[in-house]
Amino acid sequence: SYAKGDKKDEPRVSIRARVCADAIEAAGADRVVTMDLHAPQIQGFFHLPVDNLYALPVVVDRILSKGLEDIIVVSPDVGFAKQARRYASLLGTSMAIADKERIAHDEKASILQIIGNVKGKTAVVVDDFTISGGTLARVSETLIEQGAKAVYAVVTHGVLTAGSVERIDKSPIKQLLITDTVENQPVTFSPKIEVVSVASLFAEAIKRIHNRESISEMFS
Repeated sequence: SYAKGDKKDEPRVSIRARVCADAIEAAGADRVVTMDLHAPQIQGFFHLPVDNLYALPVVVDRILSKGLEDIIVVSPDVGFAKQARRYASLLGTSMAIADKERIAHDEKASILQIIGNVKGKTAVVVDDFTISGGTLARVSETLIEQGAKAVYAVVTHGVLTAGSVERIDKSPIKQLLITDTVENQPVTFSPKIEVVSVASLFAEAIKRIHNRESISEMFS
């Protein structure tokens, strides 16, 4: 959640990601391994090496194992379109984008339309994190309204706050995949939420760092 604060959105407030980076360095770290940073430029807040990993390969394998047909990848906004395109490429399919409008930084986003044809498709909404589940729920509702036959969602960081699990359960989403980057007890009470472990990616990255091997080759 600190990574979400990658810029100043109010006067007289600190940039949270920079504060977190300074705290990690002050604690004595000499290298940092992250996963799916909300904004790549956050790596520039550190004065030490940063390796940003991607949950992409593990999550895509889990999606493929479900045997879903007529998949289309959906980005919840224009900002995540580049990463969503990587999902679409690995899944061998096309993508669509939700046109989202947020009047103020602390207001709920309104989904204006889906850019792309989702009629008769199994939509897979991909994002780096969810907090309230509100955007996922609203995007899924719009997808069903525009003809999608089913909606799944994939999120790396399930930062689920009070009411978020209930919101997901009531939404048209058939299943939400999250990773175990965030410890979250409420997910155990939802049949819609499945947790995918990324421990193997961190283990491989740590091994490569010790052996002075390439990290980027893990995702090439």
